[in-house]
Amino acid sequence: MSNALDRAYFTTKIIADDAGVVSCLAWPYGKPDRVGDVIEKGAFGDIDLPLPMLAFHDMKSPIGAWSQATDKADGLHLSGKILVGKVAMATECHELVMSGGIRAVSVGFITKKAKPRKGGGRTISEAELIECSMVPVGMHPGARLTSAKSVIEALAIAQAINRATAALTAGTSK
Repeated sequence: MSNALDRAYFTTKIIADDAGVVSCLAWPYGKPDRVGDVIEKGAFGDIDLPLPMLAFHDMKSPIGAWSQATDKADGLHLSGKILVGKVAMATECHELVMSGGIRAVSVGFITKKAKPRKGGGRTISEAELIECSMVPVGMHPGARLTSAKSVIEALAIAQAINRATAALTAGTSK
């Protein structure tokens, strides 16, 4: 048992809209993070909502709140709101999420019950969720931000259209 605040960084799916409404898969169950930690389904128990939404695990940089937590078979899902236009850091984080600069969330928790795993890491069966932060690089392999991916794909399509338009325009001016 640990009384220290654990922070687990991993890339996950975040869906955000222009008003700052955001949702994510905060922790996928059954898959170890990069240090080998696995959190079991139900380990977070009752989550005290609203849960602080921080920028980069900085307790001095709250950017919103997670208002809903749902424990599903695939993991812990959170939804809430980034305080866009009301808190400077929140507006910056929202812009970074929408552009792909922030691609992950990271949970801050206190481990209550855990046992070592073969090959490294821990299996955590009980933890108190303290906060969930927006971060640029995550610890969990394979997960992606859907909103950032959508923005990046849209920018790539726009660039392709611009190149095609330039090529067509150059071809007709000769």
